[in-house]
Formats: sequence, C-alpha cells, structure tokens
Amino acid sequence: MRPRLAAAAALGLTLMAARSDPFAGRVAGPPAQCVDTSVTMSGPSIYDEGTVVINAGGQRMWKAKVRGQCPGLQPFNTLIVERWGSQLCRNDRFRVLQPGMSIPSQWCFFDGFVPYDRVKK
Repeated sequence: MRPRLAAAAALGLTLMAARSDPFAGRVAGPPAQCVDTSVTMSGPSIYDEGTVVINAGGQRMWKAKVRGQCPGLQPFNTLIVERWGSQLCRNDRFRVLQPGMSIPSQWCFFDGFVPYDRVKK
C-alpha cells in the first residue's frame, strides 16, 4: 500500500473509532447536578460539538452536556477544566484548546450530567 493511502486509511479508522458510541450497552440514569471526581476517572474527553464524556472507571460513564455554543468543541481537541474541590458541577467552566494553538477558546459551561451504567448480563 502506498504511504499516502496507508495514512488516509489509518486516519479513516481513527475517525471511525472516535465516532463509535461510548454509551452502547449502557443504560441512562437520572440526571445529576455534579459528578464526584475523587474516584478513578479518565477524561473528560470531547465526544461531539455538544457532549463531553467522563469515564468514572469501569461500570459508570457520564455524559456532560454543554450549555449553549462552545467554539472548538470537537473530538481530538483538549479540554482545560477549571475545577474547585472534588466535584465537577453544572455551571463549572472550561475552555477548549485546538492542536497547534496556544490560546484556548472562550469560557464554556457544563449543563448537567447523565450517568450511564453497564447493563448487567
């Protein structure tokens, strides 16, 4: 395979993996105002233009909605979250940093969280 075709194929697979549904096989719970971040977590990471995913380690994932428009909120960009204490709450703010840039976006705000738990078989 030519190098350009191999790079294009690899990029296509990476983008497909990024777009796969992280909530597949999970059930939504009641919305919450805050998420306890003192437990083992990975993320938050950007899922799409209005959704941030927080993986609470294993059984639970959180879908964080964003209030209004947030420029640059796209997969593969970096979130800079301003956090106070051990919780991430509704109306807490964050910024988005695009690769290759040194100035982050304007402030954006979380607008609530929905837990998603694995379906037990």
